[in-house]
Amino acid sequence: MSFAEQLSRLQAFLDADDLHEEALDYVAAHGYLTALAICPEPVPDREWIDALFAEPPHYRDDAQRADIEDALVQLKAHIARQLASDDQPEVPCDLDLGEEPDDSDLRGWCIGFMEGVFLREAVWFEDAEDEVSELLLPIMVGSGLFDEQPEFAEIAQDRDLADSMVEQIPELLTALFLLCQAPEEKPALLKPRHP
Repeated sequence: MSFAEQLSRLQAFLDADDLHEEALDYVAAHGYLTALAICPEPVPDREWIDALFAEPPHYRDDAQRADIEDALVQLKAHIARQLASDDQPEVPCDLDLGEEPDDSDLRGWCIGFMEGVFLREAVWFEDAEDEVSELLLPIMVGSGLFDEQPEFAEIAQDRDLADSMVEQIPELLTALFLLCQAPEEKPALLKPRHP
């Protein structure tokens, strides 16, 4: 089975209605796996797969379970390769919160990403708390999870500001990846682009 076929099966499985209500759909799972690919400390497959589904899905049989779990591991590896390459990482949805942010795919992707961060929250902020916080800010804004905090509520109300922040997500992912996975390249990362 090709990777594309694996992905379309995975997408159909994750987007079906019979998963636990807290399980991540395909777009949210993509965000989650992106965070795991960036995370400074590897999270064991079993742990993140179980967390993604919230409770074990009702698989048809062991073969389907193996297919779905293998597709998730393959997608995570694919995302990690993208992040490590010179190409800008792909986000499987529009970089736009739209008229109804709560219904947007981007909100789902950002929530998934933050779920991935929460699995190892302390590790993310251990070495470069300020830089990581700054780079995560647009994803945190996009997720809507922090809107109760005054500074996030203020950004969320300024739609132009929120939109311009979430549009930066792909380049921020590359910067986060370098910061967390290749800290020796960090100085170049923090230099301004234009002298």
